[in-house]
Amino acid sequence: MVRTPLTPEERERGERLGLLLREARGERSMVEIAAAAGLSAETLRKIETGRAPTPAFFTVAALAGVLGLSMDELVVHCALAPV
Repeated sequence: MVRTPLTPEERERGERLGLLLREARGERSMVEIAAAAGLSAETLRKIETGRAPTPAFFTVAALAGVLGLSMDELVVHCALAPV
């Protein structure tokens, strides 16, 4: 199965998500947060660095819960800026 290439907007949104997650993680380790969310540290690393810019909803929801972020915060922070 061939994936459709991501648009620049999707890549940018993924970068904003990664930045928000890194900021919310603060001094806590990737391993600690990933384990608490039921993910591998490598998955979290890919999301935080933008290498996985479109993670599954349940992955994002699990991370938000562990980091104390609301889904509303994520949507507002990661939504595309109006043109």
